[in-house]
Amino acid sequence: MAKRNDRSKQRSLAEERINRLFELAREHSGEDGSFSATCIKHARVLAMKYRIRIKKPYSRYFCRKCNSYFIPGRNAKTRIYRNRVIVTCETCGAIRRYPLPEKKNTTEIPKNNAGNVMQKSNAE
Repeated sequence: MAKRNDRSKQRSLAEERINRLFELAREHSGEDGSFSATCIKHARVLAMKYRIRIKKPYSRYFCRKCNSYFIPGRNAKTRIYRNRVIVTCETCGAIRRYPLPEKKNTTEIPKNNAGNVMQKSNAE
């Protein structure tokens, strides 16, 4: 039973380290690309070792091929084509495609139906 407890502690510590490494990569991305790449590489190794999924906001901001941190306009080209977001790494040329986030559907009750409901409730 103690091993499970230790594993959960190790995983939570690894998650904290991964978050910190991605923060460091973001902070130093403008200065030196190699330092941010090493931070991302270490974070990916930790995630694989402890079998932790890298969170979506982090996973979409680095190249899986060369581990460079994406800075839109500087080392990454972002395009929208046929309901997909296409991110091209300018460092190594790798391409990643994501589905375009769907718009939230804010449907309102039509005024005709709302008026009928009010009239019925007043009549009773």
